[in-house]
Parts: sequence; C-alpha cells; structure tokens
Amino acid sequence: MALGAILEPLVVVSLLTFGTIVNRNKSATFSSSPYISSRPVPWQHLKYDKDPEYDDVESGRPSTDDENALLRSPASETSIDSDGTLTDESNLNSPWRTRQLKVFKWEREVITPNAAIFKDRFLSRVLQRLPFLAEVWYWALIYWVYQLGRAFTAVTLQESTVDTAREHALQVIHLEQRLGMFIEPAVQRWFLQRPELMRWTNKTYSFIHIPGTILYLIILYYVTTARPRQKIQEENGGRPISGNWRRLAPRFGPDTFEKRRRTMAFCNLLAFIVFTFWPCMPPRLLSDPDYNGEFAKEAKSYGFVDTVHSADGDSSVWTTNRFCNQYAAMPSLHFGYSFLVGLTIATVPLRRSGKLGWKRLAIVAIGMIYPAVILTAIVATANHFILDAVAGAIACLLAWKFNGLLLNLLPVEDYFLRAVRIAKP
Repeated sequence: MALGAILEPLVVVSLLTFGTIVNRNKSATFSSSPYISSRPVPWQHLKYDKDPEYDDVESGRPSTDDENALLRSPASETSIDSDGTLTDESNLNSPWRTRQLKVFKWEREVITPNAAIFKDRFLSRVLQRLPFLAEVWYWALIYWVYQLGRAFTAVTLQESTVDTAREHALQVIHLEQRLGMFIEPAVQRWFLQRPELMRWTNKTYSFIHIPGTILYLIILYYVTTARPRQKIQEENGGRPISGNWRRLAPRFGPDTFEKRRRTMAFCNLLAFIVFTFWPCMPPRLLSDPDYNGEFAKEAKSYGFVDTVHSADGDSSVWTTNRFCNQYAAMPSLHFGYSFLVGLTIATVPLRRSGKLGWKRLAIVAIGMIYPAVILTAIVATANHFILDAVAGAIACLLAWKFNGLLLNLLPVEDYFLRAVRIAKP
C-alpha cells in the first residue's frame, strides 16, 4: 500500500506528461506566438486532402470534408467552435466577445471578456505549443471537483446516512430479484473459486479506471485534434495555422473530443446529484460484521465478500482514504466511464463501402469489450450491483445527449481566463 501511494500518482503524472508531449503543436514556439510568427496561413487558402466519404453514426447520414467546411464556416458570420473558440481573426483583438446561452428552446446572448487578446503572453504561447496542458487542467478540474464533492459527503456522513444507504442497497436487491437479474452472489462465488482470476479482477477494478480514462483522453485528443492539425500543417509546408484550421477538420475532429470531455463532466454531475440524495451501499459492505441492526440478518445472508479491501486484496490509494465516500455505489462511474469509451469507439466514422454493415458490427463489438470487462470486475468484486451499472450507462447516455448544456459555463471561463491573462489554445 505504501508503494502504491507513490506508484499510482506517478503513473497518472507520467500518462499526463506523455499526453502533453505526444499531442504538442510542432509549429508553435515558446518564444513567439503562432499567430504572428511567419504569418499563419488564412484558412481559405489552407490545402488539405479530401478523405473518402464516411458514415456518420450520430447523425445517421454520410459526412464529407466539403460538407463539414460549409457547415462550420458561413462566410457571413463569425465562426465559433463547439467550445466557444473564436475562429474569425478579425475578432481576436477585440476585448469583448459574444456568447450564446441556450437551455433547450431558451436562448440569450451575453457579452463576456475575450481572452484571445492575451495570445502573445508567455503562458498563452506555452499552451499554444503544448495544448494538451489545457486538457490536463480540464481533467483535473472535473476529477477533483467531483472528488471534493464526495469528500464533503464523506466527512459529514452521519450514522443515519449509513443506515439509509444499506436500506437502499437492499431495495436494489429486491428490485433485481423481481426482475430476475440478481446474479451478483453467484458471479462472485464463481470468481472466488478461481483465486488467480479473482486476483487479476481485483487489480482490474482498482488500477484500470483512472489510468484507462486518462489514456482514453490522450488517444482521443491525438486522433481528433493533434493528428488532423499536424496533417494540415504538413500539407501547408509546416507553416503555423491558427484556430481556423478547425473549420477543415473532419467530423470526427476537435468538436468530438470536446463533446466527449463535456460528457464525462456531465456524468460526474449527474452521479454527484444521485448519490448525494440517494446514497447506496455497495454489496461488499452489506456483510459488515460490526452491524447488528434491523436488517443485519438479510444483509449478511447474501454472503458478499470484500475482495479488494481485504488483507489479500489490491486496493487503490484513490479509494482507500477517509475522504472517499463509500456509499456512492449508485450510479457506477466505473461503468459509466467505460461505457463512454465503448460508445466513442463504436461510433467512430468508417469509410463507406459495401461491407459497411459488417464493419460497423465489428467496431461496435470491439468497443463493448472494455465496458464488459469493467462490468465483470465491479460485480465480481462486490463493489456494485448490476443496476448500479445500468444507472451509470443511463447517466452516460443522458450526458452524451445533453452535454451541450455545459457550454453555458463558458462565460465563467472567459472571466477566469481574463483574470489570469491567458488565451486558451
């Protein structure tokens, strides 16, 4: 455990460092802004290869680069990307900008600071050279805000909350029994009879979730943002290009990464709301030997074993501290995050051909491998019920659909960036 307290954070830092290096902007420099060094190529003059036609799973229709360029760059108005990035160079030097707030059918425009005026400051140039640092910040913000929320509920926990969480867990069991899907005890017994497999399942539960999520963000950023940007730069002689290159990016481009990042943040928000108002005990805690209350006989009768946090287990430093809320089993973000990874893989655009149906089925099957492994791990280790995973999947789907609501927080980001005098890449 003492070694893990060093190695686990070291793995996270190493992954984030690797992601920052591999996703660097090779045409930008620390010494001068890419906006003014050797004048960036106007987006209208950028050269790019037209890719073959791709299917678009999310919209249900084919997608081409020409179509994307037309959709994303109307000549008569300022272009703003999905994250609110200005891509009209004539607006970069204005101290103010317009943001659009939108909640379903309600819309309103607001005036906010334009941080692009700080593009030539040193820290802004660092971010232009190492744009993934901004994603490191976003990930840290998403993760630690969520963890601080869990920590607050953990340190303010009352005994009545524990009793409520236990009752909720038993309610989940009763519902699964009525639905004919209460198989968790049988699944765990099967794994307990195979100690070596159980040991690796414990490790999967404890050590894959956070590094796997970070690796997903690194790869997705490279595929959707860093590689397309580098390709356009190379096709234009390596000259610097500003944010306008995004207009020519494929549909599976920067917008996709930003949507998935917002989906992850929205998942956290939904999970926090649920476990704050409806705490649920994980199966492993139902067998608590120190509990002798009203529901003790039933709770202990299921025979769940805490395989991860036992003396022979493989617990993670992220889940074995006093600030970790042990009664946040519903929904399962272990599964919610893995389902997001699987959906991202399953919806990757494929080149259209006569065998598209088989290709799509294959890519969907590949995408579902990771969530299937995580589902097996969370059930076999008695950390979650199957319905916890179902709730995690529902949270993911809701966040996938409505993540655009988080764009309403961009004015807050604008004021923050002005306060620290940094331009976002």
